[in-house]
Amino acid sequence: MKCTFLLVVMVGAVAADISSLQPYLYQQQIHQQQQYTTEPIPIIQQDQIINPDGSYKWNYETGNGISAEEAGYVKNLGIPDQEAQTAQGQYKYTAPDGQIIQLQYIADENGFQPQGAHLPTPPPIPADIQKALDHLATLPPQVPEPNQYRLV
Repeated sequence: MKCTFLLVVMVGAVAADISSLQPYLYQQQIHQQQQYTTEPIPIIQQDQIINPDGSYKWNYETGNGISAEEAGYVKNLGIPDQEAQTAQGQYKYTAPDGQIIQLQYIADENGFQPQGAHLPTPPPIPADIQKALDHLATLPPQVPEPNQYRLV
């Protein structure tokens, strides 16, 4: 009898817990239906130029406000071990929360370097630490002393 009562209580608790989630799951389903669509988005403009020397340029704009462009070339063309593909471009779109996201970038031998107002930035360096760093930058470089210990 105690086992049956305990089993009924546990099943009731699980059913109550799941029923409280149903409105939340329904809201999430409605939100996803509003956010995603299968309606085709027209391409308003699209250009692409590819040159024999490795340089290129492309851009596009869609009917829902997405746009992107990029231009690139091979730096130090013909110099082995120094050639590097470079690219510079930007893209723009509207985020689901309505914020306009715009990112400019350069990509070269130094890596991908994005810039955009929406990207996180580090906090400022505290004044005391900046003062210490400035002082350290004025000191002459120190040459380490040779190791006095030998491994045998």
